[in-house]
Amino acid sequence: MNLVIDWGNSSLKTGWFLGSELVEVGKYESPQSLLTDFARRQPAQVLISSTSRPGSDIREELAEVSANFLVLDGQTPVPIRKAYDTPATLGADRVAAAVGATTLFPDQDCLILDLGTCLTADLVDRETVFQGGLISPGVRMRFRAMHEQTARLPLIANFADLEQDWPVLTAKNTKQAMLSGVLNGLAFEMNGIIENYRRERPGIVVLLCGGDASSFESRLKPPIFVVPELVLIGLNRILSYNVENLQANTPDVNA
Repeated sequence: MNLVIDWGNSSLKTGWFLGSELVEVGKYESPQSLLTDFARRQPAQVLISSTSRPGSDIREELAEVSANFLVLDGQTPVPIRKAYDTPATLGADRVAAAVGATTLFPDQDCLILDLGTCLTADLVDRETVFQGGLISPGVRMRFRAMHEQTARLPLIANFADLEQDWPVLTAKNTKQAMLSGVLNGLAFEMNGIIENYRRERPGIVVLLCGGDASSFESRLKPPIFVVPELVLIGLNRILSYNVENLQANTPDVNA
C-alpha cells in the first residue's frame, strides 16, 4: 500500500491507500509514534505534506523510513495547473485539496472550503486549473484573537455539541455573544462565498473539509459534499501521478 502524511501544526494525519481506495486513516501526535508504526508494515511509496515544516526538516525527522518518500513542495509535479501569481507560497494543503476535488469530480468547477486553523475557499475549474481563492481566520483563531487583543473577554476553547446548542444571533451574555459572533459569522461568511460562486458558475460543486467542517455542515446552503479526507485523497493522487511520471519519464502538466 501507499502512505500519505498530512503533517499539521499539532499532529500527523495519515492515509493508507490501495490504489485509489482509502483503506485506513490514522492520527499521530509525533513523528516518533508514526515511526513506531513502520515497525509492523512498510509502505511501497510515501508522500509527505506539511504547511509548517520545511522539506529538509521532514527528511531529517523521518530519515528512518526505508521506503521511498517524496515531500510535497512547490516544485513537485501535480496533475493540475496553477493560475496563481506566487505558486511558491501556495500551501501544500490547498493544492492537495484541489487535486482531491478534481479526482472526485472531474471536468467540473469545484469550490473547496477547508475549515481548519484558517478558512480557505479555493476554486479549481473544470479544466483542472487552480484559480486561487481566499484565506480567513478559522474558528479557534477568532476566539483566541478576541481573548488576546482585549482585556476582559475570556478564551473559549471548547465549542462541542454545537448542533444541540447553536448560539442565537441575539445573545444574552458575553460568552454566548462571542460564540454567536464567531460561529454565525463564519456560517454567514461561507454562505456568502458559496452564493457568489454559484451565481458566477451555476452547477459548481461545493466541497467542505477540515477539522471544524462537521460543525458547519448543516449551516451551509445545500448541496454540499462533506469530504473529511479530501486532502489525503489529493495527496494520494499526487503520489500516484509522480510514480506514473517517473515510470513513463513524462513531463509534468505544469511544464
